[in-house]
Amino acid sequence: MEATLTQESVKGAKAAKGPRLLSLDFFRGFTVAAMILVNNPGSWSHIYAPLEHSVWNGCTPTDLVFPFFLFMVGVSIVYAMENKKSDPALHGTLILSALRRMVLIFLVGMCLSLISHFDFVHLRIPGVLSRIAIVFGISAIIYIKTTTRTQVYLILILLIGYYILMNFVPVPGFGRPNLDPETNLGAWLDRLVFTENHLWRSSKTWDPEGLLGTLPAVGTCLLGILTGTWLKMGKLKTRKDLTMLLSTGVVLIILAQIWNIFFPINKALWSSSFVLLTAGLAIIILSLSYWIIDIKGYHRLIPPFIAFGRNAITAYVIAGVLPTVLSLIPATVNGQRSNIWAYVNEALLVPHLSPNNASLASAILIVLLIFIPIWWMYKKKIIVKI
Repeated sequence: MEATLTQESVKGAKAAKGPRLLSLDFFRGFTVAAMILVNNPGSWSHIYAPLEHSVWNGCTPTDLVFPFFLFMVGVSIVYAMENKKSDPALHGTLILSALRRMVLIFLVGMCLSLISHFDFVHLRIPGVLSRIAIVFGISAIIYIKTTTRTQVYLILILLIGYYILMNFVPVPGFGRPNLDPETNLGAWLDRLVFTENHLWRSSKTWDPEGLLGTLPAVGTCLLGILTGTWLKMGKLKTRKDLTMLLSTGVVLIILAQIWNIFFPINKALWSSSFVLLTAGLAIIILSLSYWIIDIKGYHRLIPPFIAFGRNAITAYVIAGVLPTVLSLIPATVNGQRSNIWAYVNEALLVPHLSPNNASLASAILIVLLIFIPIWWMYKKKIIVKI
């Protein structure tokens, strides 16, 4: 949903020639496959704990998926734009291209929302692709027009500024600042800007991809840009380099745990401590992947994830459309008219597996169905760009 954002085109162009960062494709592909898996259980009532989001404070493996994706958007921005950034005459073209992609990604998100619930009156405006689009656009412009030092300062300003806003600014209509779901400053701002008609349907009073939380999400992407800059400069060639990058990830995780005392790790709020924790973990995973795949040349088991990684947005869009399509195919379940997907779950999975395993098997089946066209595109060297 993001790092590929800088490398994919609606025209279905053939993949550009030249070396690619295979570890980035692998990490992004693994993340997208995980995102599809956790978003499509057979039953929302039967899910293994690691495959659920935290109820509020805390962090599960599922909570890592989205920030990892935004982190990789930052890495990809560097690899897509670094060569042209050095020529100021090209900055205008780069910025216009980034803004065009931002708008297209945002519109794709709106279309996916309408496919599942064709209702303009209650169309959810915040969302995963909406946040990806905005974060990508802002981060790309920052990368094009600023130095690495300025980017570090901006990360500090965003994370500390967000902490101050959420913890010290009174909430209109509620009084004291707080971090509760419906009464925090971000929830108030979302209701003010979007009204309750255009927020997350499960709450209608706050949104996990709300407006104010986009500020620290940009921080996540900028941390990806710093990591991408380090990798692009060729500073991960020795074990000493690897140790330094791994140490950076560990330091961020330790800082996150310290900040957690004052500003809890929280995915829905995208708290500053959450940014540091997820960026630290992403740096560790990406640096190890880079060392194993790009430096040591281990490619044996990675092609399926590379396939997802090179067409991440396409895979995500198919995942948004496929359940709706399957629900339109009629079938009979227990003597009642239903759809083909309900038949697969109720007749083929539930009778033979435990509730949790049946739900997980259904999610895995969705991933495999999406993998079929994605693998075909990979073999044909087709990368769909936005």
